[in-house]
Amino acid sequence: MSKFIALIPAAGSGSRMGHELPKQYLSLNNKPMIYHAINTLWQSRLITRILVILAPGDLEWFKYDWSQFSEKLTVLNCGGITRAESVLNGLIAAKQKDLVQSNDWILVHDAARPCLTSIQLENLIKELAEDEVGGLLAVPVADTLKRSNASHRIIQTESRESLWQAQTPQMFRYDLLTQALHNAANANITDDASAIEALGLHPRLVLSDAYNFKVTYPQDLALAELILQERNNL
Repeated sequence: MSKFIALIPAAGSGSRMGHELPKQYLSLNNKPMIYHAINTLWQSRLITRILVILAPGDLEWFKYDWSQFSEKLTVLNCGGITRAESVLNGLIAAKQKDLVQSNDWILVHDAARPCLTSIQLENLIKELAEDEVGGLLAVPVADTLKRSNASHRIIQTESRESLWQAQTPQMFRYDLLTQALHNAANANITDDASAIEALGLHPRLVLSDAYNFKVTYPQDLALAELILQERNNL
């Protein structure tokens, strides 16, 4: 029977946050940001294992207590230069250690999406568990889109019809995702679904909401903190 295994690539530096500390370790509600992503995945009865992919030589991880997650959590120090490389390296290492099987579902989730909810996670799994391809959480684009020139002046307004903003987790079978990332090794892909699309396949979009945003800039961290504090007070 196929298992549901989460994978968090966390080998990046998060340079756009303007901070020396890698983004996944920035404090959010008195915990490193990655803690919140791990915690939501850990709480799910459907997720059997969580793989965290760190950069080789990452010592920051060991400054924190992760013992509450120990029965599900495995850390692999095999991160690459790009996100895609980190995911692929993690998949290969996990297979070598017999942590995954070819038909298992892999849910790749960003460490910098700390506001994922258990409901969103379970909806994703429910919608895709019998899907032939897999898919991802996403939200329809609501804002008006403008295309600019090099001088930051508008060239034209783009139609937002049928456009979605991709989120994570992105959920695909182990073998399919590994093949797709191998094939896209020299391509400039920014998410796992892009690699699947390059195979000519069509991942399914599962409706999420704007709260599952990616912390990219300093102001995003403050917003994430407010959201998590509000949930904790419920």
